[in-house]
Amino acid sequence: MMIKKIAVVGAGTMGQGIAQWFLQQKIQVELIDQNFDFSLKSAKTIETNLETLMTKGKLSASDVEVMKSSLKVIKLEDISVSTDLVIEAIIEDKKIKCDLFSKLESLLNSKTIIASNTSSFPITELAASLSSESRSRFLGLHFFNPATLMKLVEVISGTETNKELSYKLTEWFNSKGKVACQCSDAPGFIVNRVARNFYGESLRACGVYDEKRFFEIDSVMKNVGGFKMGPFELMDLIGIDVNLSVTESVYNAFFNEARFKPHRLQKEMVSSGRLGRKTKRGFYQYES
Repeated sequence: MMIKKIAVVGAGTMGQGIAQWFLQQKIQVELIDQNFDFSLKSAKTIETNLETLMTKGKLSASDVEVMKSSLKVIKLEDISVSTDLVIEAIIEDKKIKCDLFSKLESLLNSKTIIASNTSSFPITELAASLSSESRSRFLGLHFFNPATLMKLVEVISGTETNKELSYKLTEWFNSKGKVACQCSDAPGFIVNRVARNFYGESLRACGVYDEKRFFEIDSVMKNVGGFKMGPFELMDLIGIDVNLSVTESVYNAFFNEARFKPHRLQKEMVSSGRLGRKTKRGFYQYES
């Protein structure tokens, strides 16, 4: 499989990370967001990140220049018709995603692979927005934050996805240092389905906002359980709003099974703007 040019639609934290990872593989990237000024700002962040890697000796100056020149910020209607792969990394809203896929289908040629970075919606349901001809080249590619460091990529085939395409993409990602795995097309796939209890039971064990309890649970999970991060640290890193959105999506997809039910504390924190590291206040306080 040859991938020379990709487009990432959605210039938020995840979109930035995905775009940067592909740049580091020496692949041309078109970055797209409905807010053009925001996508320009995101591109600057990517360039700063690459320069930081250069100062740390992880990238050469020549490599960084090539990567910078390979990044283009464009509007959706200007997407390259012949791009090899488009990855959607927008808000976790089914209707908005499906509207985007329909638009992409009208802009791209019949060979471009269209992928969703959805963390919870079944791929077969999202594929319904496409023509039957396009569904064979539509699949899920679920990256994890930060995409430049986290190795796992969940590769999800819908009912009509070309299975050979899924296998080839899995092999391609593995050849680039990622750890790609084939997943069943079920809500939450592997990680987000299993992780709901990691977060949910921890929240239920606390019940109320109590930083001491958060610290105790995180410490036990790290020092005894062997996890690199405890559930509350991890929710702060991911973003409590993002975590809540995924939890609600999985909960609804499983017809409100109690084991996936969002916790009241998650909603309270989102309502009060305590979203984690990005707002410097979540389950813990952060100075920077």
